[in-house]
Amino acid sequence: MTTADNITLLENGRAAKDYWRDFWRHRELLMFMIWRDIIVRYKQTVVGASWVLIRPFLTMVVFTFVFGKIANLASASADVPYALVVFTGLLPWLFFANALSECSNSLVGNSNLISKIYFPRLIVPVGSIAVSVFDFLITFVLLFLLMAWHRFVPSWHIVFMPIFVFLAVAVSFGLGLWTAALNVRFRDFRHLIPFVLQLGVYISPVGYSSQILPEKWRFVYSLNPMVAVIEGFRWSVLGGDFVIFWPGLLVSLVMTVSLVVTGVWYFRRTESTFADVI
Repeated sequence: MTTADNITLLENGRAAKDYWRDFWRHRELLMFMIWRDIIVRYKQTVVGASWVLIRPFLTMVVFTFVFGKIANLASASADVPYALVVFTGLLPWLFFANALSECSNSLVGNSNLISKIYFPRLIVPVGSIAVSVFDFLITFVLLFLLMAWHRFVPSWHIVFMPIFVFLAVAVSFGLGLWTAALNVRFRDFRHLIPFVLQLGVYISPVGYSSQILPEKWRFVYSLNPMVAVIEGFRWSVLGGDFVIFWPGLLVSLVMTVSLVVTGVWYFRRTESTFADVI
């Protein structure tokens, strides 16, 4: 409804068309929340935004040693510096892990705002994903520096990189909507998500290529939607002997679309209860 002062009062349970119209009207709130989270994240830190680069770099060093020296997987990619193999798998995974973690806690973290006023709650997880995308783009600086250090020229496949970046965002967004909504009602998820992510880094092709797996297991392995994202990202940067497992990519696309559609559906279905439960 609209008052005499031409102020729009928003209510829960609006029709879908009105909801998305409300979402657009609150775009300034979305921009403010993104800017606030970026500022707060690095406020009063010694090295500031450099943490975005330090974390993946140190993780790459550890993974290169563990998988390359101890597990001796470096020999499987002799034509490409193994550090690049690890880093091109690490970047999309770290983005996914950070985005999912931030998104799952986004509603609980903004409980004071949610319990006081109404606005399309979808703004909160969208804002957290956008901040993670911002961090992800910064890490590309380190990727380019690493390629320059090894004098590695990316293949022409790099033109397809935005597709796999978008796919990583979509997977994170769809799964993040589910976990954000469930975390409001079941606070166990704030403990479950870090455990799943800690396990997931080892069952995803971060420090190795899934091509080392027996062919009969690759399709099952691809049921993890991040497998196709990581392998596609690596293929777009490194090219060469790295190839896309097309059945796995198709499975990932289907699962990603399903996660986004059902995630939005479940989020919208439970949204009206957030203020009461949170």
